Amino acid sequence: MNKSMEFQYSYLNLPEIFFTVLNPTPVLKPEILLYNNNLDKKLNLNFLNLNHEKRSLLLSGNELPKNLKPFAQAYAGHQFGNFTILGDGRAIIIGEILTQKKKRYDIQFKGSGLTPYSRNGDGRAAIGPMLREYLVSEAMFNLNIKTSRSLAVVSSGEYIYREKKVKGAILTRIAESHIRIGTFQYAAIKSILALKKLTDYTIKRHYPSLIKNENPPLDLLKELSIVQIRLVVDWMRVGFIHGVMNTDNVTLSGETIDYGPCAFMNHYHPMTTFSSIDFGKRYSFGNQGNMILWNLVRFAESLIPLIHEDEKKAIKLAQSVIENVQDIFKTKWIKMMKLKMGFLGNDKNDLKLVNKLLELMNKFKLDYTNTFRNLSNHNFDLLTEHKNKDIKDWYQAWKKRVDKNSHNLQCTFNKMKKTNPLIIPRNLIVEDVLSEAEKNDNLKPLNDYLKILSKPYQENQKLDERYTRKPSNNQSYQTFCGT
Repeated sequence: MNKSMEFQYSYLNLPEIFFTVLNPTPVLKPEILLYNNNLDKKLNLNFLNLNHEKRSLLLSGNELPKNLKPFAQAYAGHQFGNFTILGDGRAIIIGEILTQKKKRYDIQFKGSGLTPYSRNGDGRAAIGPMLREYLVSEAMFNLNIKTSRSLAVVSSGEYIYREKKVKGAILTRIAESHIRIGTFQYAAIKSILALKKLTDYTIKRHYPSLIKNENPPLDLLKELSIVQIRLVVDWMRVGFIHGVMNTDNVTLSGETIDYGPCAFMNHYHPMTTFSSIDFGKRYSFGNQGNMILWNLVRFAESLIPLIHEDEKKAIKLAQSVIENVQDIFKTKWIKMMKLKMGFLGNDKNDLKLVNKLLELMNKFKLDYTNTFRNLSNHNFDLLTEHKNKDIKDWYQAWKKRVDKNSHNLQCTFNKMKKTNPLIIPRNLIVEDVLSEAEKNDNLKPLNDYLKILSKPYQENQKLDERYTRKPSNNQSYQTFCGT
């Protein structure tokens, strides 16, 4: 281990109700399966200086330096609309690192054993979901979407029990923090003092510019609203469906976190849902904007005692922020969609053209990613297999609109290509490479796919068409949370 690197524990300065200090539970035979060399170098971790065995022991939690104070966090959350007390039931933060640029990150082990918050769980993680989080979080990073990242996946050498006996693993996750809306909900039911300390800490860690403002808690609500709207709009840009937008999965850092039942949309339909437990399509693709509003309302409720000592005034102030969320979301969504379509500047018919294309994509089951990428190439023949008059008419209207841009056409198409990826993690390919890794201990297809996903916008790649082909059985695919 890099002796020069010191782990910090600023979170432990909060009241003890927020955490429990404990060590990971050792595993039988740890072995690194995946390691993110680039992330190691970016954060100057220098774990690469350790040999394979030493790194495996470190990143499984089997052998940790004696000066560490690992801890599990307590929090609450609304899960599918139902409030419950939660906490890290299978995750332990090993410590915080401070980079040379004074950027603070948590290093967390996921699948590291029982904690006081495990409830009826075993504190462990299956190898499939951990490999999945590594793959998808790295894909999201390369798609230029703010996300937690994965440093390593270590097999435990043990079996755990889910629907069946499966291999266990531990993921090392890197995040700017693991503070959630659910953390604030938890503080709010404990005490105003706990809530205030958490708020002050969060502002200092993530939004230091607010410290000297007249009303930092209210401004924190404003900032998080903008940050989360930006994130969800970015998800929708690439057809990403989080699948479990519970308040305990909404971070104050604005990072995407928890890749359990997530998936990417193939043919466009606003109600697309893949999660096996989302029976009411609460977290469907097109409902993600509504759900981030719902979650922000829960955040606002938690902050009421700090916004103003007079509850009625506090509610009024919070409402003034929340009332703007839908409009801000709509504005940012329209801006994003216009960029996807190459509409620079403003035209009164822009929104009409956006909505018409989505209507046609839904009607003819057009692939979300491929439609926009082919549009970026100004290639009508590839745009759709349907030679429908409505599509042709829309295409001609689109051409006329793009011609109105102040930039030349090539500049427009280049901007579109930076917005519309060529490659996304195709759900069935993800399952294929994970299955090969889990069942046959063959990591080559997974590593190969990670390389392909590392350049999602790059043209002229020599790609097998299966990486970009629209699957025929899109709607039959289901995801599972893996807990």
